Amino acid sequence: MTTSLRTSRTVLAAALAASALIIAPLAGAPAALAAAGTAGGPTSAGPTIAGPTIADPTIADPAAGGPTSAGPTADPALSLPAPTGPLPVGTTWAHLVDPDRRDPWRPEEQRELMVSLWYPAVPHGVPAPYTSEAVSAAIVASTGLPLDPAILTTVRTHARAEAPALPGRRPLVVLSPGAGLSRESLTSLGEDLASRGYVVAGVDHTYEARAVELPDGTVAPCLLCERENTAEIGAWVTRGRAADISFVLDELTRGRLWRHAPGIDPRRVAVVGHSLGGAAAATAITLDRRVDVGVNMDGTFQVDLPETGVDKPFLMLGSVLHEDAAVDGTDWSDNHARLGADSRWLQVPTANHSSFTDQLMFLDQAGLPLPEPGTLGGERGVRITTAYVGAFLDRHLRGRPAPILDGPSAAYPEVERRG
Repeated sequence: MTTSLRTSRTVLAAALAASALIIAPLAGAPAALAAAGTAGGPTSAGPTIAGPTIADPTIADPAAGGPTSAGPTADPALSLPAPTGPLPVGTTWAHLVDPDRRDPWRPEEQRELMVSLWYPAVPHGVPAPYTSEAVSAAIVASTGLPLDPAILTTVRTHARAEAPALPGRRPLVVLSPGAGLSRESLTSLGEDLASRGYVVAGVDHTYEARAVELPDGTVAPCLLCERENTAEIGAWVTRGRAADISFVLDELTRGRLWRHAPGIDPRRVAVVGHSLGGAAAATAITLDRRVDVGVNMDGTFQVDLPETGVDKPFLMLGSVLHEDAAVDGTDWSDNHARLGADSRWLQVPTANHSSFTDQLMFLDQAGLPLPEPGTLGGERGVRITTAYVGAFLDRHLRGRPAPILDGPSAAYPEVERRG
């Protein structure tokens, strides 16, 4: 089902690169890594790669190039929108080492993950930093723009660092970012869901983000970004991310990871992902019985849903990239046909692939042009994302009404229901 997207993906990547602030972590493999139409897997333990390019616009075509320096630029004031829920938000982080699994990219190492946790909290302490200096520097360097390398550490957030958790058993939501992106790219969504009463775990998939900083100061690079984009590697990485998600669920639901973990309700679990993370959410919901609800935000299904169907609620929230005649072919329509009546396919025709993350919001705040005139960006893209993802989780994890899922909404006229 996966088709070659080199031409369409190049156009998209060029539009993003021309005005990127945080978009360039989407950069893909250097062309020199492809040899005579084939490419090796991430390591000898990975697959041998050959065939069509990966159907995921998050991994940009190297032919698109990157943005060029346009002279000195004043550092912008960047901030996240205030969460819409009634509860104050706290945040902390955790470092996980899986003793039973070797890293798929570097088999000589155990698999290590960094996780951010957002949760309802006592409003105590100061707002947490958006990301670390090392990660900010890596992201800014990848854009080629003349910005302060530490600019992302100055983003105004709303979650308070290490704030005490409020009592109560909470549904759990795991967030998986797009290829090349770090967990902080979904911070707005994490904060908003926590303000609604969820515990949220944002996962950094090591060696698949532009930079992942470990507690000892080591910065793991993006090995995925160095590989040729193929359908085979897309499926391989998606299954690896699903294994990451299951390990995070092990640690959180068994109370080993975090002192507030006993407040997590293991009977109410969702996985939400953007782009390649959306593909991982679809795979996780089919492989891990603990996952009750899934959300794919604008991601190609690198691994098709089972032909026998999926009877769990699943939200597909995306752009026109997934129309049958668009770059994704019939990927979304074919997989949507395998979902039950509780699932939804919602489309935002003006959305860019990054409208569902913090990225275009920062681009807008920096005073830089969006990829195309009329692109849904800025805070509006984040507000649509939080509203619809939050409504879907509220309906299926908490039994709350969510009428915006069932038809046109006067509050969000940009959103169309496809199924």
